[in-house]
Amino acid sequence: MFQGTGSDVGKSLIVAGLCRAYRRRGLRVAPFKPQNMSNNAAATPDGGEIGRAQALQALACGLPPDVDMNPVLLKPQAGNGAQVVAQGRVLATASARDYQALKPKLLGLTLESFARLRAKADLVLVEGAGSAAEVNLRRDDIANMGFSQAADVPVVLVGDIDRGGVIAQIVGTRAVLDEADAARIKGFIVNRFRGDPSLFEEGMKLTEARSGWPALGLVPHCPAAAALPAEDSFGLGAASQKSGGKILVAVPLLPGISNFDDLDPLRLEPDLEVGLVRPGEVIPAAARLVLLPGSKTTLADLSAFRAQGWDVDLFAHLRRGGEVLGLCGGYQMLGRVVRDPDGVEGPPGEAAGLGLLDVETELCGDKLLSPVEGESAEDGAPFQGYEMHVGRTFGPGIERPMLILAGGRRDGAVSADGRARGCYAHGLFAAPEQRASLLRRLGGEGAGRSYAQALEDALDAVAAHLEAHLDLDRLLSLATG
Repeated sequence: MFQGTGSDVGKSLIVAGLCRAYRRRGLRVAPFKPQNMSNNAAATPDGGEIGRAQALQALACGLPPDVDMNPVLLKPQAGNGAQVVAQGRVLATASARDYQALKPKLLGLTLESFARLRAKADLVLVEGAGSAAEVNLRRDDIANMGFSQAADVPVVLVGDIDRGGVIAQIVGTRAVLDEADAARIKGFIVNRFRGDPSLFEEGMKLTEARSGWPALGLVPHCPAAAALPAEDSFGLGAASQKSGGKILVAVPLLPGISNFDDLDPLRLEPDLEVGLVRPGEVIPAAARLVLLPGSKTTLADLSAFRAQGWDVDLFAHLRRGGEVLGLCGGYQMLGRVVRDPDGVEGPPGEAAGLGLLDVETELCGDKLLSPVEGESAEDGAPFQGYEMHVGRTFGPGIERPMLILAGGRRDGAVSADGRARGCYAHGLFAAPEQRASLLRRLGGEGAGRSYAQALEDALDAVAAHLEAHLDLDRLLSLATG
């Protein structure tokens, strides 16, 4: 089990890379994360959902995503609550305090899922959540030491030197853990090192001496990691680096952004530059397309969009001849009204949408989770993706759909002038034909690169990087010893 000294220290990437590395050695490997908190989710073939990071780790193992790989997924909502997804299905909506009372029940679910994975694999690589040092949450813990103890899984601690203070991260973790939990940790990895590794040799020795744990490796910064999806919005800055393309796609960064890996395939196009618009910034006048991605809190994000003055920017963008595209929650915002009468995503309420599509949305009913495929209504460009949303969208605008799904079902809407459009399908731009279609509208040309192959290449590169800097045999002996 790989636990961290904090969030975003690189646990997900290390697990993904090791999944691929051990798979290349001929082992049957599976990933597991007992509890994840993220609005970046992936659909499983059976209609469940798990964290996007575990879906990527499954890909590294050559496996389809499975709800057992992430049995508890917390999806933050407006306020301090979260939707609790247990073994792929929505179980409850709970406040942070109420969630604590659910943990004993959820521990049993995580152990069931872990047992099923262990029965099918030679090696299960487990990812912790947040920090191993959160001892205030140790009671009934299912994410870190509580799970490690219940499942009897040894732990490797990961620290991030890039953020500074890695010696204090690791030694401080040792200082706050009780003796039983500290004994579960079999060593530490220092991640994201930049520069001459000989300059940190003394630091590694000092950390060993002060923590009592052996050093298992110093992992340099891995450039190939930038090609892989970020687990959560902390990683969006690295995941959306500018490419210098001639066509700017502006993406307003809203608080409830979800499924933002929809943006990643766009980085394969030399003609495109994806630029995040952060709170306090304006939507650039140079943007050719404004893209509103998914949202876990559509009404709250619609309010935040207006509070930033981005609605004014958007209308000015359209007057200049620009285009706008909404995906899932972004599509809902482009309609005339969004209603949440039952408080599915936060406090009950409704609000006028941006009015660019002649549709309205009511957030009600069961969550729709399913793989989809089809083609663009306009030019027949094919795609494969998935739907993941609550709510139904209706109105005259759906008579001009953006997509035609297999079986003839329609998805999305296009404005009468063709410059505003939206749909529910995620994963749309993984298809090079869809990116080429978008670029033709915007005055560019698609490169035709396969996003699936780009992910495979990046996973191979990360695996090779870890093999060069970690002793995989030693790590394996910890798991089997």
